[in-house]
Amino acid sequence: MNGSNPGRYYLTLTSAGRPVMNGWWGSEAVARGKATEWIGSWGRPGARIILVDEETGATLTTWPDEA
Repeated sequence: MNGSNPGRYYLTLTSAGRPVMNGWWGSEAVARGKATEWIGSWGRPGARIILVDEETGATLTTWPDEA
């Protein structure tokens, strides 16, 4: 990966509506693994974690689950 193409899968963590952390990965499996790690480490009331496929625009997972 280089600076102009950070990766296809984008993960964000917000808390109380403010950005806390984000990351880009080229592998969906790795990005999903990171999402699971972040939920374990940062998943508490007020936190929101979203994984998006930037190529298709699809949201792959959210935490907590959207009702």
